Amino acid sequence: MTPLLHTRVLILATVLALAFTGVTARLAWLQVVRHQALSDMAERQYSRTVLLPAQRGAILDRHGTPLATSSPGESLFAQPRGVGDPVRVAARLAPILGVPEAELHAGLTASRPFVWLRRRLPPAVAEQVRALREPGLGLVPEPLRLYPNRELAAHVVGFEGVDGGGLEGVERSFESELAGTPGKMIVGRDALGREMVTPRILQDPSPGRGVVLTIDTTIQYLAEREIDAAYRRTRAKAAMAVAMDPRTGDVLAIAIRPTFNPNTFRDVPSPDYLRNRAVTDPFEPGSTFKAILAAAALEEGVIRPDDLIYGENGAVTIARTTIRDWKKYGWLTFSEVLQNSSNVGSIKVGLALGSERYHRYMTAFGFGAPTGIGLAGESRGLLRDPERWSGLSLPTMSIGQEISVTALQMVAAFGAIANGGTLMQPRVVRATVDVDGRERRRSEPTAVRQVISAQTAQTLTGILRQVVELGTGHNAAITGYEVAGKTGTAQKLDPNTRRYSRAPGVLSFVGFVPADDPRLVMLVMLDEPKNEKWGSEAAAPIFAAIGREVLRYLQILPRDAAPVQIVAPPSSETPVASADAPRAVPLADAADVVAAAADEASAFDAMAMPDVRGRTARAALAALAPVGVHVEMEGRGVVTGQSPAPGTRLEPGAAITLTLGRRPQPAKARPAEGGLAAARR
Repeated sequence: MTPLLHTRVLILATVLALAFTGVTARLAWLQVVRHQALSDMAERQYSRTVLLPAQRGAILDRHGTPLATSSPGESLFAQPRGVGDPVRVAARLAPILGVPEAELHAGLTASRPFVWLRRRLPPAVAEQVRALREPGLGLVPEPLRLYPNRELAAHVVGFEGVDGGGLEGVERSFESELAGTPGKMIVGRDALGREMVTPRILQDPSPGRGVVLTIDTTIQYLAEREIDAAYRRTRAKAAMAVAMDPRTGDVLAIAIRPTFNPNTFRDVPSPDYLRNRAVTDPFEPGSTFKAILAAAALEEGVIRPDDLIYGENGAVTIARTTIRDWKKYGWLTFSEVLQNSSNVGSIKVGLALGSERYHRYMTAFGFGAPTGIGLAGESRGLLRDPERWSGLSLPTMSIGQEISVTALQMVAAFGAIANGGTLMQPRVVRATVDVDGRERRRSEPTAVRQVISAQTAQTLTGILRQVVELGTGHNAAITGYEVAGKTGTAQKLDPNTRRYSRAPGVLSFVGFVPADDPRLVMLVMLDEPKNEKWGSEAAAPIFAAIGREVLRYLQILPRDAAPVQIVAPPSSETPVASADAPRAVPLADAADVVAAAADEASAFDAMAMPDVRGRTARAALAALAPVGVHVEMEGRGVVTGQSPAPGTRLEPGAAITLTLGRRPQPAKARPAEGGLAAARR
């Protein structure tokens, strides 16, 4: 071999060796180093991984009534490159889905390889789509979230978004419990992007846990019925009622207007409709807050119920600002200050209490901090530290201005008064349960702190009862029951003048019933009603209307009714009870027994007229009810006169006249100076 030929062979061999080495290195790079990345790319080209949403846990009321459930459903997707004729397919789908053809055509011709056309179709609609047998379309299981009670408790329950996940209410706050674990599915495609085979499930979804609320659907319905009627009648900007069991902190109802249907939450006129105003919207409480001032002053010994306060004839000037009463008052006891909702009297008590002590009690009652109920967006309200108060702050806070609270905070605070001074943490969730209904985690009632002593709570309850019996809260009275509460009429700041407007602002009533053994504490509020001016006239009657029905539903007998023991239906071997023992009756027959007792009492031919003087109107009516007489009442307050006289024999149907007036008061000592009286009874 010549040298030249030998050189050429060596060059060629070297080139081939380098080429082979390069190919080998490239293969090693692709098959070893880039193996996983290229495999994933191939997987994406010939298949698509689709997440399968888990069945969402149910939301139940305290008795197991479903407020939110999930039912089988399917979602429709398209692979645009696999659709043969987008125009024809859109025309066939439009009447089934109720979607405009243009919108469907845009999805079917999209540049993306995967497009959702419609989420969570009912089974009947999904079957119609499947019957079309159009290439490029596919259905995957996706549970359909339903709210069977529509607007009922909508702001508490919330709703699930289109792409899954709770967006408001319990649906949002307890997402981790309700959501479950999604599954995975592979959708195979050929080189043209068309679906080849039935989707393959890689991982089955795990259902979420259910949530049991403290809400009672019956109480919720009763509250919503009355609030809705008042909202429409007064043409208010908003209205609400919040009811709670003061013994446990269980929220029994949150009724809000305006409201929405969670099944069609996207159709609301404004996002404001979706807001749970009871926890998100603070407001100036006005005169209802005087009960908090009274609790602090009584606990600190600054005032006693029968201490005298001079009302300055309805006006007091502080820091060059004149604050007026709705009526001119002279001398009032502290009880009468609350009964008549006197601003002047309350301001004098607040000044005697002082900033530091007042602030301490407001904080202890839970104002200025979230309640911890666990609902998203809860506001802490507004309560500034005393160092930031002006010379006018203490007087205005004494009458419920310059402080903002949420409805839930206010209900919890009055619940503490009703609960012997113990503040309970409001709760809206009682437990979580698995798919079989077995309880997995329970939320127990939590006492936050002892705010005031039981004795102070009892004293204040007595004053608040007089507010309803003799004062501004008379429209909140419920026949046969003692109601304790306070009215409120709060003006709003005018954003233009930065002064309080004379237009109606927040009208409210907060109270509890029965006052001697509270089972229900409730706030009723109307925001900027168009044709109401006072909380006593607007909100108090709503409290009475709701409370009356709730007490009947809870089978809480009127104070003077014969005791009836409510037990489970007796077995076939029911022991014979003695004549003096209370009767045990089945739950369903309780109302019949109460009615029968009244019938028995009215069966007597004659009965002596009882002495009802000094009693409240409700107590007097209850005492006369067994006789079956016709009662006419004149005036307001307690019974000061009656006709016929006590001891007169009565026949059923006899006419009785009761004269009502203010309870007789002992002569009051007149202190030498205006302001808080040094003299005590």
